[in-house]
Amino acid sequence: MAISELTGTSKQTIITGNDNVVIVDVFQEVRGGRTLDVSGFTKPVINAGHLVIMETATKEYKPMPLAASGTDYAALPAGHEYAGVVIQSKETKDPRVGILLRGTVNYKAAPYDMTSILDDVKEVLNLIKFVED
Repeated sequence: MAISELTGTSKQTIITGNDNVVIVDVFQEVRGGRTLDVSGFTKPVINAGHLVIMETATKEYKPMPLAASGTDYAALPAGHEYAGVVIQSKETKDPRVGILLRGTVNYKAAPYDMTSILDDVKEVLNLIKFVED
C-alpha cells in the first residue's frame, strides 16, 4: 500500500489479470450486483471466482468463509446457501460485486480450493459450469 501525496489516503492495487482466466463465460448475473456483508472476512481483496453465499433468514449476501488454512473454503455456515460466484476482483472495503448465476468458472484458477465442497456447489449452482482449464 502506498500513501498518496495529494490526498493523504491509502491506495491498494488490485491485480485483476486472473479474473478473465477464472470467469470464462458470463451468461447471467444478479441484476445490479450486491453489496456483500464482509464482517468477519479478513482478506483485503475479494477475488473473482470467490463463492458467494446468502443467509436465508436475512437475504444478506456474503463471501464464503475461508478455512483456518486460508487456502480453501470452510464449511457452509448453518442457515446459508450458495448464491453465486464473484465476477470481478474488488477491495473488501468496497464490497459491491457482480455475482455470476449462469456461465463458466475455471475453478482450478480460482483463489481458493473448492474441491472439498465442489459437488455441493455444483448441485446448487447448477447453471454454472465448473471446469478445469
